[in-house]
Amino acid sequence: MTQASEPKGRGAAQASGMRAPRRPASGKAASGNGARYLIILLVLGITLVPMLYLILGGFRSTAQINTSPNGLPHPWVWSNYAAVLTSSVFWQAVGNSAVIAVVATGLAVVLGSTAAFALSRYTFRGRETLYMLFTAGLLFTLNTAALPLFLLLQRINLLDNLFGVALPEAAFSLPITIVILRPFMRAIPGELEDAAVVDGATRIRFFWKILLPLSRPALITVGILAFVTSWNNYLLPLVVFTSPDHFTLPLAVANFESTYTEDTARVFAFTALSMIPALAVFVFAQRKLVGGLVGAIKA
Repeated sequence: MTQASEPKGRGAAQASGMRAPRRPASGKAASGNGARYLIILLVLGITLVPMLYLILGGFRSTAQINTSPNGLPHPWVWSNYAAVLTSSVFWQAVGNSAVIAVVATGLAVVLGSTAAFALSRYTFRGRETLYMLFTAGLLFTLNTAALPLFLLLQRINLLDNLFGVALPEAAFSLPITIVILRPFMRAIPGELEDAAVVDGATRIRFFWKILLPLSRPALITVGILAFVTSWNNYLLPLVVFTSPDHFTLPLAVANFESTYTEDTARVFAFTALSMIPALAVFVFAQRKLVGGLVGAIKA
């Protein structure tokens, strides 16, 4: 009786449109999660282990590093970081990098946002062609144009000048800035602009008062990208600057390493301290960075 009633119950379930719940494939899910976590751990290890080795190496003496390269500081040596932090060379390089990065970031954000506004909210002949030209600019890095830039800067007397680095960096940050901002601004409903115009606002006022505040996540994203790219740039300052007074942090690190070749621990300390500004920007603004990129992709 029991065996005969089972098919009848199944047929009733099928007739009523109900399906028996499926058991989750726990084995496959667990293996997939395990592989994912393993990849994450590998990436974290590849990223963090060299940084930790560099930072801890600054708390050791050169003799300790030569005796036990993979050992921990024992005792902890604070004089390396103290010597770097009290060095005028380090702070001069920090100031030069900050001025160049702020100028390049400001120009890239201001010019990129106005260009993205025109390419997203105005309709004119050749708009898409112009946008494709900016997109094609992503294919050309700053390093590929180092020699033409050197000749151009030499002709306009901008060699050994902080603006000789800041202006090209801002120009080469424009493509990625426009590519991120344009779809973000284009996704903002046109009804907002129509309502602003009805209220008597001009297009410039709409751009300044409404569009820019709504595009804040994307603006923060492009600002971070431009700042970190400028801060870490090495080749262009190397080509433009000849005086150590204008050296940025990457150049100062290379110069410090060549000057103090035998003092490995102090070189580690100088290099570790030079990473802090860019890392701090990423740590404090990572949510805004991801949010801006996701918003641009969805748009």
